[in-house]
Amino acid sequence: MDQNLRRSIILDHYQHPRHRGLIDDDTYQKSDTRNESCIDEIHLMAKVEDQIMKDIRFDGEACAICMSSTSVMIQTLLGKNLTDAKKIIQAFEHMIEQKEYDARILEQAIVYDDIYKQPNRKTCALLPWRGIKKIIEKEDETNE
Repeated sequence: MDQNLRRSIILDHYQHPRHRGLIDDDTYQKSDTRNESCIDEIHLMAKVEDQIMKDIRFDGEACAICMSSTSVMIQTLLGKNLTDAKKIIQAFEHMIEQKEYDARILEQAIVYDDIYKQPNRKTCALLPWRGIKKIIEKEDETNE
């Protein structure tokens, strides 16, 4: 991906994050994630209906990589069924950890494909994805 396009997407999602702002609704699953080595703290909430990611919201304070990754993640996962969401999350994790992954399913999240070059930023990019993974695991437990 062109570096200018990559930078533009990340900056846009940092300056204008999508789906920011939590709501008071007990039908949402919640997850809080924090990076112990910096300011990154993301609070997520997601509404899953009929195994579909119907809504995802967030709030928190974070660096540009973490904030933009949260916004991109939400746009990527909204409307997906839980099976596809898990595949996307795994592909993203594998991409960050330099393991084999299916780039086609990552949509805009592919902009982080070279974050491995900055090892101290891996956690920043992964933080919201770990949070949504916890929500999906809770949802799976609820439906067992």
